[in-house]
Amino acid sequence: MIKLWFKSGAPWIWLNAAAVSTCMIMVIGVLGLITVRGVGHFWPSQVTQYTYQEEDNTSKIIIGEQVEKSVTPAQMAKATGHKMADNEDTLVQYLIKTGNRDLTGTDFIWIEERNVKAVSEPIDMMVVERREWGNFYGRLVEVKEDGKSIAIENEAWPVLQEKITKTLLLFKEIAHLEKKEIAGVNYGLERLRLKERKLELENHLDAAAKQQIAVEKSAYDVAYKQYQSQLANLYQNIRRDSLLAKTESGDTLEIPLFKIVRAFQPNAMSLLDKIVHYGVKVVEFLSDDPREANTEGGIFPAIFGTVMMVMMMSVIVTPFGVIAAVYLREYAKQGFTTRLIRIAVNNLAGVPSVVYGVFGLGFFVYILGGNIDQLFFPESAPAPVYGTPGLLWASITLALLTLPVVIVSTEEGLARIPSSIREGSLALGATKLETLWLTVLPMASPAMMTGLILAVARAAGEVAPLMLVGVVKLAPTLPLDGNFPFLHLDRKFMHLGFHIYDVGFQSPNVEAARPLVYATALLLVLVIIGLNLAAIVIRNNLREKYRALEG
Repeated sequence: MIKLWFKSGAPWIWLNAAAVSTCMIMVIGVLGLITVRGVGHFWPSQVTQYTYQEEDNTSKIIIGEQVEKSVTPAQMAKATGHKMADNEDTLVQYLIKTGNRDLTGTDFIWIEERNVKAVSEPIDMMVVERREWGNFYGRLVEVKEDGKSIAIENEAWPVLQEKITKTLLLFKEIAHLEKKEIAGVNYGLERLRLKERKLELENHLDAAAKQQIAVEKSAYDVAYKQYQSQLANLYQNIRRDSLLAKTESGDTLEIPLFKIVRAFQPNAMSLLDKIVHYGVKVVEFLSDDPREANTEGGIFPAIFGTVMMVMMMSVIVTPFGVIAAVYLREYAKQGFTTRLIRIAVNNLAGVPSVVYGVFGLGFFVYILGGNIDQLFFPESAPAPVYGTPGLLWASITLALLTLPVVIVSTEEGLARIPSSIREGSLALGATKLETLWLTVLPMASPAMMTGLILAVARAAGEVAPLMLVGVVKLAPTLPLDGNFPFLHLDRKFMHLGFHIYDVGFQSPNVEAARPLVYATALLLVLVIIGLNLAAIVIRNNLREKYRALEG
């Protein structure tokens, strides 16, 4: 009976089903963990006040958010140096985010549950999100303007919120002046310098050219002085206000409002208030620039860089992959050489991605980019323009990496089209090129989209090659802006995959960065799913359109 059962193939069916089910459970588990940890990062947690007894029987106050709970068996706790009583089976510890790193030198501490004598959640506990030094936890004492107190105790909170709102508006004006207006002037001055250098190299820098350049430079200088004057006034206004807060130790700290992103009292917030706060935090995460060594703020530059690179890669890889597949299937003589090329293409799909990165750095960046600089941008020497890692080389490198996938998928699609379709088109008087362009390629378009979907899914998550050909920890400007030629292919960019690696493994504050790793990983998965869904919708529409012809 057992032999007959094995011969029937049923065990292998069950084995495959078990393997697929296990993989699905693991994938769902990982996505569930990322979702729970990532989505929960933005919810305003309660701030707890602990009365904690030290080993020397002295008491102190600890204020912060409970981040994690750890339960350790007594034997393991003793092995790590903890003193355990005979009646204690486990050691329960809490990881508390205390903030105030500028005062204590650390954001997190572990406390033991057995030493906690009292727990409370005072309604006046305040959380201050700062642009540097992380969160501050404490109580608001007073609000100052020009060093003078304007509100204290109960009256201070609404005044503080009004002042923070005004300060944020001033901060946005400063950011606009620095990143848009002044940056545009600096960009124009640099282009003017390169223009002058180019004319000098070509021996065309005559008196008229010098005068023209001087006039343009003078206009830029006038604009720069105006912006600098506006900037000085804004900085003077933004530095006027500050708050005075009391820490858990009873000390007071004065914090300038221009260093504050927001201040809130989570213990006094209603459910609706917390939902609104959560939505604001999510929008900030998606639309703002990172801060605090990428452990705070948003990740918009990484989102933009990822989507821009994937779109450029798709535009590059699709025509080359389709042309190669069409040649191999429709024009090349089927023989040993063609089979050898197909074997080589299939083997390229298995080459480690970092090898493509090394090739891209050596060939595209140093050889191709270096020669482009010598031929077209000699005035920029010794500073490289295209002879350095950037968006263009990263897109081309990933296009080369995903090219085998597009070739194989397109070839399979072309092979499934019946020869009678081609013969009927030729019999009606169409040329081979017209048959290919008007009949065969449209019918094979679902297969092309399948290859593109697989290429996008792989390229969006790659990190190793990008570290060599263009991605950076923090890009000062986006590759797309208002300065001519608007799309700057030579600029370095940020990427969600590298951002996860950098925050998770290179961050100086691992505990603070951990929630952001989950949130960024969830966003990367959603970006990949969104790009794939868009391609899948297009593929399904094309498939339905040409289903009748395929039949």
